[in-house]
Amino acid sequence: MILIIDDDIAVRTSLMLLLEQKSYQVKAAANAADGIELLKNERISLVILDLNFSIDTSGEEGMTLLKEIRLFNSSLPVVLITGWASIDLAVQGMKLGANDFINKPWNNEHLLQSIKTLISLEDQKKEQAQLKSIPGRKQLDKTYDFQSIVSADKKMLELLEIAGRVAKTDASVLITGESGTGKELIAEALHQNSLRKNRPFVKVNLGGISTSLFESEMFGHVRGAFTDARTDRIGRFEMANKGTIFLDEIGDLDASSQVKLLRVLQDRSYEVLGNSRTRTVDVRVICATNKNLAEMVQKGLFREDLLYRINLITLKLPPLRERVKDIPLLLDFMVANLRQLYNRPDLEVSPEAVKWLKELPLPGNIRQLKNMVERSVLMSRTNILGLADFNHQLENSVVVAETKLPEVGAMTLEETEILMIKRALEFHQNRISKAAQALGITRSALYRRLDKFNIPYDERTPYDETSD
Repeated sequence: MILIIDDDIAVRTSLMLLLEQKSYQVKAAANAADGIELLKNERISLVILDLNFSIDTSGEEGMTLLKEIRLFNSSLPVVLITGWASIDLAVQGMKLGANDFINKPWNNEHLLQSIKTLISLEDQKKEQAQLKSIPGRKQLDKTYDFQSIVSADKKMLELLEIAGRVAKTDASVLITGESGTGKELIAEALHQNSLRKNRPFVKVNLGGISTSLFESEMFGHVRGAFTDARTDRIGRFEMANKGTIFLDEIGDLDASSQVKLLRVLQDRSYEVLGNSRTRTVDVRVICATNKNLAEMVQKGLFREDLLYRINLITLKLPPLRERVKDIPLLLDFMVANLRQLYNRPDLEVSPEAVKWLKELPLPGNIRQLKNMVERSVLMSRTNILGLADFNHQLENSVVVAETKLPEVGAMTLEETEILMIKRALEFHQNRISKAAQALGITRSALYRRLDKFNIPYDERTPYDETSD
């Protein structure tokens, strides 16, 4: 049963009619006291809460009631709804435990989608609480489609089980983890196990989109919208309509683009560049980053309200060094693919090499391991890949010079990053692809860091594919 708490009878009536048409049972209260009474006497599964019950538009009345609801039931889903929307109120409400924030006048489809998602997530939590143990890999594979993900590690199995349950909802998901841990694979798995699996899955590398092109790339443009707009262009959100959009490297998004992205995530509406007509979109949003967004919020580099919009569910992928038992499985999977790719059916990795690889820190994670294996296959004259083959490839990739790294506190994280980039470029003679690969980042990410840190380079040997 859904409880509506709003002093406006017109709002209560509209919401009740909308929800009853979708077969929800609904109760309504005009004030805080009646709302608390219904919470005590009815089995409520979700609350739609107005922030103002008088001429006061500060939202304090709603926030006070939200605190009372949280004391009564800490896990009950709550959707805040107000005609006096503000960023500060949204953030304050989320901090107090609200699950979503809807502005009046609301979009019916968006509101219904939010309600369905939150109720479904709560049901999933109850099912999880009833599980006595984490399902094994065979059991997971019977329930979900995780064929593209190689793992038998306990942490990963727990994450996959959560991902499988969350996939059935439309909840926004934030996937975090170091570079190369497989965030894109998890995003694809979420889509593949969702009700939208037969709809588009659109990937967007936000780190590779410049500020000037952000609106055109994400929302599209019409012919003549700007100088080079010779034809109409469909934006990524329109491409993903009814499906899933995967926003990778969201931590690299600049401040002005964050504002534009927030609007479409909050209202599911946008305007095509050069056209003032507002369009709506039905899309499931999955984001990924290797950065600590909470720290970025504290430093003023990432909007707090945007963070709350994208992390209803957070999945943190463990680095490969914390799941070393998966390394032999990954090696088998990679070598099996390379046998077919290079027509070398007798390829194998020696036991000594497997043991050695399990002891490596592998800062580039699965991506670094994959690159080492493939390079070793290409360079080795034998079909048994030994320790020497992998060690040779490791020596030819750059991480740190032989000099000892500074002690913790001797250099800031930014200074360390600058040092690593300079060493990578020097080692690989300004060849951008090889330097980026050794650092475990993309070419576009390396370009951004060069600009950000003002790292000089020889214009006669530019950082592009032609110099590789």
